[in-house]
Amino acid sequence: MNPAAIIFSLLTAAAAILFLWRGWNGRPARLEPGWDRDGLEAELTRFHTPTPLTRRDLLPMLVITAAYAAVAFWGLGDRQGPVEWQRFDRAGSQAVVTLAQEAEPGRIAYFTGPDAGTYRLEGSPDGQEWTLLGELDQTYAQVLRWKALEPEDTVSVKYLRIRANSGPLHLGEIAVWDRDGQRLAFGETTPLTDEQDLVPERFSYLNGTYFDEIYHARTAWEHIEGVWPYEITHPPLGKILIGVGIRLFGMTPFGWRFIGVLFGILMLPILFIFLKNMTGSTRVSSCMTAVFAFDFMHYTQTRIATIDTYSVFFILLMYYFFYRYFTLPWNAPVKKGLRWLFLSGLFFGLGAASKWTVVFGGIGLALLWCVRLGMCLRWRRVNGVRDSLNEYVVPTVLWSILFFVLIPVTVYVLAYIPYAKPKGVNSIFSLDYLRIVWDNANYMLNYHGKLDATHPYQSTWYMWILDLRPILYYLEYDGDLRSAFAAFGNPLFWWTGLGAVICLAVKAVRGDRLALVPLLGWIACLAPWIGVTRCAFIYHYFPCTPFLALALGRLGADLEKRRPDSRWTLALAGGCLLLFALFYPVLSGMIAPAWYENGLLRWFGGLWPF
Repeated sequence: MNPAAIIFSLLTAAAAILFLWRGWNGRPARLEPGWDRDGLEAELTRFHTPTPLTRRDLLPMLVITAAYAAVAFWGLGDRQGPVEWQRFDRAGSQAVVTLAQEAEPGRIAYFTGPDAGTYRLEGSPDGQEWTLLGELDQTYAQVLRWKALEPEDTVSVKYLRIRANSGPLHLGEIAVWDRDGQRLAFGETTPLTDEQDLVPERFSYLNGTYFDEIYHARTAWEHIEGVWPYEITHPPLGKILIGVGIRLFGMTPFGWRFIGVLFGILMLPILFIFLKNMTGSTRVSSCMTAVFAFDFMHYTQTRIATIDTYSVFFILLMYYFFYRYFTLPWNAPVKKGLRWLFLSGLFFGLGAASKWTVVFGGIGLALLWCVRLGMCLRWRRVNGVRDSLNEYVVPTVLWSILFFVLIPVTVYVLAYIPYAKPKGVNSIFSLDYLRIVWDNANYMLNYHGKLDATHPYQSTWYMWILDLRPILYYLEYDGDLRSAFAAFGNPLFWWTGLGAVICLAVKAVRGDRLALVPLLGWIACLAPWIGVTRCAFIYHYFPCTPFLALALGRLGADLEKRRPDSRWTLALAGGCLLLFALFYPVLSGMIAPAWYENGLLRWFGGLWPF
């Protein structure tokens, strides 16, 4: 471990401890009784009143959102790429391309389609006698990216023939260079040669898939095309959302990553409103939103075309709306909380239809629901309100079943419409349609429950909370330079946030009910992974990170009440932004000297792989 890396990591750990020491306050937050019109002490009917957004809040909220949007969209991926496919219907299907003049191919590049298979590549000087030049691979792990083949034999050809070994297959574009590195022109235009200006000089994540994009971008395309999807280990909604970007911008890296970035951007005003309602402080809300916006995990994970972004987005929304229900006055009639319950349940359903891990978050909502019910019943008993069972409990239970069971199940089932068309099922009310949903649920349960795979970047829950083992998504060397990026957390944010969660646990034990919202959200999203033995990764901790920001917001607000002149949250935000700038090369794939990443950024030796 380089001495500079040791110094940076120790300074960050010291800063996290200092921030926690300054922000710690074990006393629970309580509302003071109000006063009625006659000057008498009014009855306390709630433990917290959400602070509404004001015009003063709009500017910082929009500035942070716009700043993150600019950074997130910068270098996201090429907006243009091969979109015309040469289709090979079956094994033995072939396509022939003609060079403008006879030459010896030294390098042949091709853009793989969204389906898996291989091709036999042959060359001929006259179109009669063919010589095998090699095999073009298009395996499941190599779809939607540029690849290159260098023929071993020196053969002069004018015609190239590509023959599929299976089908149906799609191939995007082909480009040929001679032995001297000169690009060769084609004598005619075909679907394999009609987008030559889109062949990139360098093959990278900017013009192709990486990591699990090979599954999710492909599946999004398959939903659009109406064919049975390859990846069925998660519910469909996340891939349907990825497909929206593809419909808007084409089957390009920018297209399949666009909606994820958009949802990552939309998280920020939601979190800002959540923080402002909960803390009442514009400064705290601004700083903690900025901390979350430029967290390493939030930045990297929302820029990859996988489904985790959507699960986090819906978890944030379902908790925000349940927070509004949770903090209603104890004497509020049932109907006053229905809109909050409906919205929370709706987004719970949308989240579950994107990824099952959202159900973990739903456990936290169920616990908060029980706490809320207990508080209201206690208030009714103390104040002598009769008939609580029929007037309050039964209607609350029935509406909750509608909002958190029936509506989510309906949303979940409707998400499977793209699965029905390839099976020839035309009615969502048929038993065949429900069988598709049921069979896929069984398949997912067996797949995730029996997964016995290993991965060089796998990690466990205790490594996540300490930010010990990033997952490397991309790595490419170019001499002493390299391009790499990984998913992990901003250590100052994650370490300080973990301490804040522990502080909230103490406050909750001492009676701080508001502390339960971020605390139970964090626990619910993390606890189920403690007993999981299958291969898991640090990005599974992503749903916990909004609750770290909320926990830090609670500490910051408490400190502001004790010391209004405190700059605690500003210093924390500044430190997190500084670390984001320091680590930007291994978050964005920016080409940087290897010594910079090895010398400054590898804080935990081999555990940090960039």
